[in-house]
Amino acid sequence: MTQRLTIGKWIGPAGPVGRWGAAIALAASLLLSPTLRAEALPPLTLTTESYPPNQMMINGQLAGVVTDKVREMMARTHIDYRIVVLPWLRAYSLAQTQANYCVFNTAHTPDRDKLFKWVEPTTYADWTLFGLASRKFDIDNLEDARRYVIGTYNGDIRDSYLKERGFIVDTAIEESANPRKLVAQRIDLWAANRLVAADLLRKAGLTKQVVPVHTFFRVTGGLACSLATPDATITSLRQALASMISDGTTAKIEQRYANWQPDP
Repeated sequence: MTQRLTIGKWIGPAGPVGRWGAAIALAASLLLSPTLRAEALPPLTLTTESYPPNQMMINGQLAGVVTDKVREMMARTHIDYRIVVLPWLRAYSLAQTQANYCVFNTAHTPDRDKLFKWVEPTTYADWTLFGLASRKFDIDNLEDARRYVIGTYNGDIRDSYLKERGFIVDTAIEESANPRKLVAQRIDLWAANRLVAADLLRKAGLTKQVVPVHTFFRVTGGLACSLATPDATITSLRQALASMISDGTTAKIEQRYANWQPDP
């Protein structure tokens, strides 16, 4: 959270030149102080959804790979913030329309590029088609999947991505419904984040029945902030994330969850 800046005495040479030099130096130090810059920045509201292992509740607290990275960014910038867990469409809409709102973890696609100010990368995600292990698929690229019904979930980026390109899409209200729809053969394929899909399949006990068929896109994930968010805020967050990547903090956070398994 924000910290107060305490200004002590300036000790410098006596006389008019010394006093003016002291004043200039003090003004410069205040202008350059990251703490003071953060003090002047408005609080942020960060919206997100429950989406293990990136965002999830652990012992009553929101945690996860991306959540921990975001919390560390906020700690380094000293910007006041709150995190609100919402359905994805609501979380996304608020960050797109409200000043000083950001949503995570958001896939940065060409279609979304101009809609937000971006702080990235928080993750990289593989968009993968999953299918029944008992079926044979001849898919070398995404175009080969046009003859199949592809399951997605409402508001997800893969849902809009495939619909805009004319694929046959069957949209579910929740992502967790798609593995069951595959087993029931209500859909032929399921388009999902590969890591998130692996988590859902473990929970459903379907890791042997539902398998990856083809990875069709790799996307960068990040913190997507409304266009009305001050540039100074975005710059501060980007610098914090860059320092986390440079000093190995992001790698340590990822390693923390490397062997994470969902509760039975």
